Amino acid sequence: MRVSTRAEYGIRALIDLAMFAALGPVQTHDIARRQGLPEPYLNQLLNTLRRAGLVVSKRGPGGGHLLSRPPEAIHLDEVFLALEGTTSPWGCVDTDDPTCLYAPGCGLRPLWQRIKEATDHVLRTTTLADLLPPTLPRWRTPQTEAKEPTGVR
Repeated sequence: MRVSTRAEYGIRALIDLAMFAALGPVQTHDIARRQGLPEPYLNQLLNTLRRAGLVVSKRGPGGGHLLSRPPEAIHLDEVFLALEGTTSPWGCVDTDDPTCLYAPGCGLRPLWQRIKEATDHVLRTTTLADLLPPTLPRWRTPQTEAKEPTGVR
């Protein structure tokens, strides 16, 4: 299965938001610079993630983006669904009644279904927190220092 740049960039943006949560709202241009992502495309992805309830956005001076919940509460299946719509490696897996001319007696469809089930399991049991480096602050709390983590740029 190939993961699109849409999913990869979106997940990178969420990782960045989690890593820099201690600083408050994170601006798009900062995420784009740190992650090497095109800012206009990143804006589109952040809007998608906001509509999915994974990110909150604050306008105006001091504005930016924040995770809507702690990284431990954001599962990658939710992220992937918001960005990709499906984890199916082939279209026939998303329907109970495939219209493919090979559908009757198809030997591949069960394989695609098993791949989807395995992928869904991994994404369902992996949280955003699992993707964070262990030495960085995990979530914004009153006790967290409001400074950028050392060595990250």
